[in-house]
Amino acid sequence: MPATRQGFLAFAPELAAQNDGFKPEAFAGLAGVEAGNFWFRARNRLLAWALRRYFPRAESLLEIGCGTGFVLSNLRREFPALRFSGSEIYTEGLAFAQARLPGTDLFQMDARNIPYVDEFDVVGAFDVLEHIEDDEAVLRQMHRAVRDGGGILLTVPQHRFLWSAFDEYAQHKRRYARQELLSKVRGAGFAPLRVGSFNAVLLPLMLLSRLRNRRLTEGYDAVDELRMGTLANAVLGMALASERALIQVGVRFPWGGSLFVVAAKFGRQGATSRTP
Repeated sequence: MPATRQGFLAFAPELAAQNDGFKPEAFAGLAGVEAGNFWFRARNRLLAWALRRYFPRAESLLEIGCGTGFVLSNLRREFPALRFSGSEIYTEGLAFAQARLPGTDLFQMDARNIPYVDEFDVVGAFDVLEHIEDDEAVLRQMHRAVRDGGGILLTVPQHRFLWSAFDEYAQHKRRYARQELLSKVRGAGFAPLRVGSFNAVLLPLMLLSRLRNRRLTEGYDAVDELRMGTLANAVLGMALASERALIQVGVRFPWGGSLFVVAAKFGRQGATSRTP
């Protein structure tokens, strides 16, 4: 029987307060900026499209590393008939998620040891794998937790040349190359349905920003980097909306600040595409 911690089921309570994957004090800052930041909103819209496009018959979804619940709260609005669950290694993050997701099944868990087998139609990990040294173990556990006919949605940061103080502050273990991630996804037993870059049209701006902050220095505030004015948010949001429209009609960008992957568990019937 799992323990409880701060009112949540805790499958790995020894990791619930401190580990080397994230700074728990960052949750409060993220909760304050996500809804107002163009990138978080754009990612939510891309994920909703991918879920609708590739898993139209899904009935359940688990998000690994749900953080403050920002992604799950949007997906729950978009897909009210789905059964959603969220996990987070830090119970501190779950407290924020609970405020956004009353009535949703939330629990503390180590993604390297998911306590479910063939349970969910879709398992998602959105900017989570880069925080975990043994990302291949996580992918294998995701495969174990997904039902036959289901699959996974992933987003990760891309391009090693974009490594900066932001990655160090966020305790990232890596930024991914496309083939590296695809190899790991296939190695876990999944068949990629779609892989693509996003935040491509803004890559030059992102590169300039990262060049200014190549190394972590005392006083660096990653959350402050996410704060911007209304006009800048609107303009950058429109740029990513245009990019998303191109992605939805099949354009595949060879570069971009992030990668997204949609993959199916082997044996999936009726997949809409098998061209990564």
